[in-house]
Amino acid sequence: MAKKAAKKKLRVTLVKSPIGYSKRQKATVRALGLRRMNHTVEHVDNPAVRGMLFKVSHLVKVEE
Repeated sequence: MAKKAAKKKLRVTLVKSPIGYSKRQKATVRALGLRRMNHTVEHVDNPAVRGMLFKVSHLVKVEE
């Protein structure tokens, strides 16, 4: 059996409040699992997550 390659992870931290931004951007932040300032979550690196991060890049910090 071949071993599965380890999926690349992204560490996402909310560094700026979504208050004052559009409902869509607030919803994207929530969909990423970010609840409060300086909250960090890990996601598997895939195009869907990358697209969400691109839309709220001014609110989050991303580490690979």
